[in-house]
Amino acid sequence: MKTFFDESARLERLTGMGDILVRLTKAVKWEIFRPILEDIYYVEDNRTGGRKAYDRILMFKLLILQQLYNLSDDGIEYQINDRLSFQRFLGLELGDKVPDAKTIWLFREGLKKSGREKELFNLYTAELKRQKVITKAGSIIDATFIERSEQRANDRRNPNNRYKKPEIKDENPHKERQYDSEARFVKKRGKWYFGYKDHIKADKDSKIIVDYAVTNATTHDNSQVEELLSKDDRIAFMDAGYRSKKKEKEWRKKYPETELRITKANKSGKPLSEEERQADKPNRKIRCRVEHIFGHMEKSMGGKIIRCVGLARTKVLTMLKNLAYNISRTATLMKLST
Repeated sequence: MKTFFDESARLERLTGMGDILVRLTKAVKWEIFRPILEDIYYVEDNRTGGRKAYDRILMFKLLILQQLYNLSDDGIEYQINDRLSFQRFLGLELGDKVPDAKTIWLFREGLKKSGREKELFNLYTAELKRQKVITKAGSIIDATFIERSEQRANDRRNPNNRYKKPEIKDENPHKERQYDSEARFVKKRGKWYFGYKDHIKADKDSKIIVDYAVTNATTHDNSQVEELLSKDDRIAFMDAGYRSKKKEKEWRKKYPETELRITKANKSGKPLSEEERQADKPNRKIRCRVEHIFGHMEKSMGGKIIRCVGLARTKVLTMLKNLAYNISRTATLMKLST
């Protein structure tokens, strides 16, 4: 006969084995998100009866958990029912009802319709600044592709058709709804990508994402720098792809107190001299830290592939992915400081 103590003993054993979700629970004051969430999902309803809505914090933590493990709505529903560690993270007991996939989709869709998803990200960033986790000693700006499944095989081979909507011969209307007219194909270093871009600004010391912007995949990396920079940035590190005399002039004019450190690139037919490489080495050493962020998302968080259609939904998922990374990184920093 199973008892409460059996479940408690199993959870205690999971904690002893290093359950990362225990650290994530301690790393975040989850209640700080409640005022915004309650405002977004506020419904004036005086009817009696009916099932009570799931707690907003529980649902929000569920979305973060989903991004930490890159799970679909059906996948996260199954894992919550199956895993004690997930239930404990969400504050659920074994007999509690778990939100189903449709409920999860509707909650995330409500966040999309509100257009206020970035307020949640900025709230947590402000909290990390208050705790001095974000040092403001320097910022790194870079971008990464957010890929989604390809829809038009022929478009990749014919650049002229890259942005055209395909002819859907099937009369099924559901097929057209799955077409993403805002995602784009782009080729980089001989490889094709389809989807969007996540432009981020990260704190160089803590490797926390401080700000971000989401665009389609064809948008040039340096197009978002002006929006990502702020007057608080003392130094901004970027790779050679951001070099542009016109853009640099605009950035320096708007942010005169920010020192721009953009790595140098080999000129056509003329590689950098040894002296130039040595002078550029400190900047490259710092700038490459942003690759640790993207690497963590790729290797530890199941990748950056999205399961949605449209820029608005991609913005919500990207915010959740960036925030999930920040929470995970905060837990790691807390562990290192002890």
